[in-house]
Amino acid sequence: MTAEIDPFQLYGTRETETPPVRLTSGALTADFKDGNLRTICYDGVEVLRAVSYLVRDRDWGTYAPEIEHLLIDQRENAFSVSYIARCAAPDSTELAINVRIAVEEGHALTFEAEAITATGFETNRCGFCILHPITGVAGMPVSVEHVDGSRRSAHFPDIIEPWQPFKDMRAITHSVTPNVTAECRMEGDTFEMEDQRNWSDASFKTYVRPLALPWPYRIEAGEPNRQRIVLTIGDMRRAAVASAAPAVTPRIRLSPGPKSGTMPAIGLIVTPEEAEATLASCSRLSEISPQELLFHFDPGAGHGAHAFKSFAAIAALHHGRSTLEIALPCRTAPLAETQQIARWMLDAGFKPDAIVISPSVDRQSTPPGSKWPECPPLEEVYAAAHAAFPYARLGGGMLSYFTELNRKRVPADTLDFITHCTNPIVHAADDLSVMQTLEALPFITRSVRAIYGDKPYRIGPSTIPMRQNPYGSRTMDNPHHGRIAMANTDPRHNARFGEAFALGYVARILDAGLECLTLSALTGSFGLIAAENEPSAAGIPRPLFGAVSTLSRLAGSHWQECRSSDPTAALAFITAAPGMPRQLHLVNITANSRQVELGEFRLVGQPEKTGIALEAYATASVPLMS
Repeated sequence: MTAEIDPFQLYGTRETETPPVRLTSGALTADFKDGNLRTICYDGVEVLRAVSYLVRDRDWGTYAPEIEHLLIDQRENAFSVSYIARCAAPDSTELAINVRIAVEEGHALTFEAEAITATGFETNRCGFCILHPITGVAGMPVSVEHVDGSRRSAHFPDIIEPWQPFKDMRAITHSVTPNVTAECRMEGDTFEMEDQRNWSDASFKTYVRPLALPWPYRIEAGEPNRQRIVLTIGDMRRAAVASAAPAVTPRIRLSPGPKSGTMPAIGLIVTPEEAEATLASCSRLSEISPQELLFHFDPGAGHGAHAFKSFAAIAALHHGRSTLEIALPCRTAPLAETQQIARWMLDAGFKPDAIVISPSVDRQSTPPGSKWPECPPLEEVYAAAHAAFPYARLGGGMLSYFTELNRKRVPADTLDFITHCTNPIVHAADDLSVMQTLEALPFITRSVRAIYGDKPYRIGPSTIPMRQNPYGSRTMDNPHHGRIAMANTDPRHNARFGEAFALGYVARILDAGLECLTLSALTGSFGLIAAENEPSAAGIPRPLFGAVSTLSRLAGSHWQECRSSDPTAALAFITAAPGMPRQLHLVNITANSRQVELGEFRLVGQPEKTGIALEAYATASVPLMS
């Protein structure tokens, strides 16, 4: 992290992450952090994104175990790690995991664990999780060994798979480079793989215990559960690098790319809970001038006729379009429910330009092997919406994430546009994992296009905090402003990290040809200005305010692709608006200062300048010569 910058400016909290410990064994390197291995590389190329031992609660929240008796032994061309991890559940039950990790040069890396409880322990999942990267891996050949000893040759999915691409797994082998292979063997239970790009995670995840088995389940007292992961590298050169190359931070080079298009409209979401605060901040709304306001309405959350009076007042102050997002209860006939909502809207004088409608139950995920909940046919829901709101464009899809849209593909013939959201803290909330989710976005948008063709397409609201948990009964409260998966607030949304994430998001989805992108609200935990419960900063714009305002001004302008030699560190794109010089928009998505070489690009007024320095999570917009 950049030492000169207050962590609060970067993350919205002064609580910093513990840096990983770099471990090496010959050409093999791995980062040890929080009991797990991250960024496992061979000869500088990423082999596995992570090997972790995870324990999930009944809402799929991940325990943050206490690490005891940690011993790290880094020797010449070998290392070992041992520790005990303890998980304490709210019902006073406990689980202890004894762990050992070891490797010597030329030998396999082993990660073994024994979990035991004296009290009994309820969990949705307990065991190893292996993450394969997606860049350079998606669509590539792979060999899978099953628990019965059979093998099959296949490919990692290219278009995102809605269900598990591989089941009953014992080992998986893939090519790291043309001369290097990696076999990951999983022992102690049956494993299967899911395509985590569904959730915008930048990985294929192999996990323990098939989802078709019941969950939550109970680990009985006194019954140890033993598992082991063995990673074996095959190097056809037979003469790997004697030791890992020292870490370097090369300059990032920019070059023009062939893709181009039109910048999407920018939206802001408004909920009934935040309507009053939004009205009180209407001058800020005018500053941003978003093209779209997305009004959220959920009768199941207690929203009623009164919400539309507030919505109408906000819409009257807004010069752009408006969309009403309805989570339809479907407790009675869809036509009766939509007509009731239409009457409330008519009485309040609220007439949006578009309606997005989805059965409320479809916000909850239906995992593999689970029974689909009772729900009217979507054709009936859409027909009811057309009848109740004949003046409005009709959108469908999911109010939750691409996962649910991929698993329950909506009939789009009568729809005017498709929509879904994303969230980067479904499975992990550390800084690296959150930024890595940007890698998955092009795969998501390409998969949507593969399903729905050129149907108009919207994304959002997509924020770092989670607005609704499709995988459990609730989102997680975050009173101490930490980095928590599935949390309904996240301090990084309020800081430079959130601004960098948003601009990186835009850079990654531009070629999808989105009609509209919604990345925030005006107020509240997803807001662009500080909330009333932040008295020292109430009403003050957060860093994300500037980014969203800029994107709103750029809506409808021409964009051109700008390639980065290291898109895991910096992203860029170019815009051109009538009467204005071309602009280069840059973002550093890392915690380290980076130097970006401009290549053939030249800056207005500074044609001799060949590079730009970007601090941690910094953004820059600079004019370019024609």
